[in-house]
Amino acid sequence: MTATNDSAARERIHRTAAELFARNGYHGTGMSELSEAVGLGRGALYYHIVSKESVLYAITAGAIEQLIKPSDLIVQGDGTAEARIRELARVLMRNIAELSNQWTVFFREHSSLTGQWHEDLMHKREHYEGLWWQLLQEGVASGEFGPVPQIVTKGVLGMFNYSYLWLRVDGLSTPEDVADLFCDVLLGGLRATE
Repeated sequence: MTATNDSAARERIHRTAAELFARNGYHGTGMSELSEAVGLGRGALYYHIVSKESVLYAITAGAIEQLIKPSDLIVQGDGTAEARIRELARVLMRNIAELSNQWTVFFREHSSLTGQWHEDLMHKREHYEGLWWQLLQEGVASGEFGPVPQIVTKGVLGMFNYSYLWLRVDGLSTPEDVADLFCDVLLGGLRATE
């Protein structure tokens, strides 16, 4: 097998595992079920993966890594804190809608990771949360927002993240429309009053 074929096989395994884990749970999905779903014998399956937990890590880390890259650029970019928060929200909602199985697995199963995989994933989550906190603080410093306790960051992200249960790419509203509606509510409460 070539490296390209190996990579394509791993992607197919991860995509299929995300569907199975999202539907049946991580602990409710056996390796024989995954092997059958991807059409590989157990030996061939283990040629492409280290373990079931390594697949869980790849799914969860992949989802948040695809979110962090564009979000880092938004935070480092120009514009008001409010404008950049709106852009972060749009990227987040689009990502959740397009990767709904991966985010379902992330939110429901991340605690099944152990050791370094769990630590690495929590570091990625903290990094992402820190981007929102940074923009909230920039908004306070610039006078756009009134004082914001750090706990608000968790509430804001909770509002957006919960959408993994119902947000879909082909829904009645686009992910960006939903992000804008949420931001209208959120930012209205954060703006500094005169």
